[in-house]
Amino acid sequence: MRTAAVFAALSATLLAACASTPEVKAPVGVVASTPAPPKVGIALGGGAAKGFAHIGVIKMLEANGIKPVVVSGTSAGSVVGALYASGMDAYAMQEKAFALDESKIRDVSLFSGGVVKGQKLQDYVNELVGGRTLEKMRKPFAVVATRLEDGQRTVFVRGNTGQAVRASSSIPGVFEAVPIGKSHYVDGGVVSPVPVDAARELGAEFVIAVDISSKADGIASPTSMLGNLNQSFKIMGGKLGALELQRADIVIRPKVNDIGPADFEQKNRAILEGERAAQAALPQIKAKIAALQAARTAKARQAADAEAARQREAERKARCATQQGWLDTLRRDPDCRQG
Repeated sequence: MRTAAVFAALSATLLAACASTPEVKAPVGVVASTPAPPKVGIALGGGAAKGFAHIGVIKMLEANGIKPVVVSGTSAGSVVGALYASGMDAYAMQEKAFALDESKIRDVSLFSGGVVKGQKLQDYVNELVGGRTLEKMRKPFAVVATRLEDGQRTVFVRGNTGQAVRASSSIPGVFEAVPIGKSHYVDGGVVSPVPVDAARELGAEFVIAVDISSKADGIASPTSMLGNLNQSFKIMGGKLGALELQRADIVIRPKVNDIGPADFEQKNRAILEGERAAQAALPQIKAKIAALQAARTAKARQAADAEAARQREAERKARCATQQGWLDTLRRDPDCRQG
């Protein structure tokens, strides 16, 4: 009788101990989320009338599902960039290009050596973008100009859109320098012919650079002031632009080298050359974007796996911490017996 009573008491104690063991919840699964697509930026370089090629590039990219969400522009690239960032698609920009009358953007000032004043260009751009300031654009937009006093690269992301574009497009010797605040500004191509860095600064993770700058080929000697100036820009831009272009993911070069800086009659051809160059680059663009997205997805999956492992280890330690008494050794989990 006495033995039976002791056995009954021991059984009751064990049952009570089991009943009082805290409930351990199953680990919470950590699911790797698919990262958002990389932010594609487009950096539009300077090149005067050759700038119409930018429209063709954008047109081809959009037709193939590649839509830049960040825009930067220098000189002619800032004009096209302003229209694109304001919400126009490539077809609307093409329509505006075909309707462009050169007299709408050229106002010669007789009091400053016959150079272009630039006020007409400023007003024309502001009209086309609906008066939006840079910070109110539908896509983040940066305009690059050069501060004349010290040659400092200046990136405008706030303020009067037309005025910033005018400053960025003010070719020295052809346009008047543009006063903004206490400084004066000239063509952004002096310091940043293709504004790759400006696109990065706006948050672009994949930058498509469009280079329409002329190359100094040495075939013919310039015979006019404008020709001399254009040749000087070719030499300077070629050396300076090469460094910044190395920081782009893709460089598109439309074949517009033979279009003159004031040859607006060839805008249709420039657009077509932009389309052709972008189409040729499409396989490489898509492959690089896919590789970038795959790398981001793998990184996210690794982070999720590491977090899941951390949670499992924390829950194991919490569960094992409740199994320290001598009675618990009778029912201790196998993974708790090792530490």
